[in-house]
Amino acid sequence: MRALLVLLFGLCLSLPATAARLVSTLSNETVEITSSFDGERMTFFGNIAPDAGAEQRYVEGPFHVVVVILGPTQDRVAREKTHNFGIWLNTDQVTFRRFPSYFHVLSSTRLGDITTLTTLTDNLILPESYAMAPNASGLVKTLTFGRELIRLMTQEQLFGVQESGVNFLSDTFYSAQLTLPSNAPPGPYIAQTYVFKNGEIIARKSEGFAVRKIGFERFLAQSATQFPLLYGLACVALALFTGWLGGVIFKR
Repeated sequence: MRALLVLLFGLCLSLPATAARLVSTLSNETVEITSSFDGERMTFFGNIAPDAGAEQRYVEGPFHVVVVILGPTQDRVAREKTHNFGIWLNTDQVTFRRFPSYFHVLSSTRLGDITTLTTLTDNLILPESYAMAPNASGLVKTLTFGRELIRLMTQEQLFGVQESGVNFLSDTFYSAQLTLPSNAPPGPYIAQTYVFKNGEIIARKSEGFAVRKIGFERFLAQSATQFPLLYGLACVALALFTGWLGGVIFKR
């Protein structure tokens, strides 16, 4: 009998955290960039509910929510400049494959109080997670260059962490706000929301939105990528014409 009780107790400890379902949405599915674009405020909100088919009618917390906003990925090169003989030269570099052009984290409290560093890293919740990706340059060098790249992108407001960016309006209903900067790169974005309880992820959900240029800005962007030669020739011709016109005006 005692052995049976011990076995049952061990099984209870091994059971996963209570499953939950996240019902969430966001305020904008499309952010349009125009000539007067100076940023866009977005709101992410949702409710934590029992999993589909669960017998309980409500879920018990306390919960923590983390929202990770990930922009379009691209290859980025981090270069080191050194001062040689009075000239600044690029002497070393590391290439990061599929590095996010925008990355922002919103959380209900300090990330270290929500879960372990391993969980944060494995789920790519920390910005430094992308600096730890396998790279032919070696771990130490990749980490050094990756942290500097993240620091520079943080200064440009393209990377960031707000550890009080998620507010609970009730025990299960939350809201988070994010202001996209004016230099937000166009392309597809993903908002990945994680619900934590007792340090474990019990629910997650992904939602997408797009940042795109419209009007004349979109025409210029498409021309530069789809017809680079014609775009370059047009820029040279415009520069020559502007210089000639300026000379004529000031000559008078």
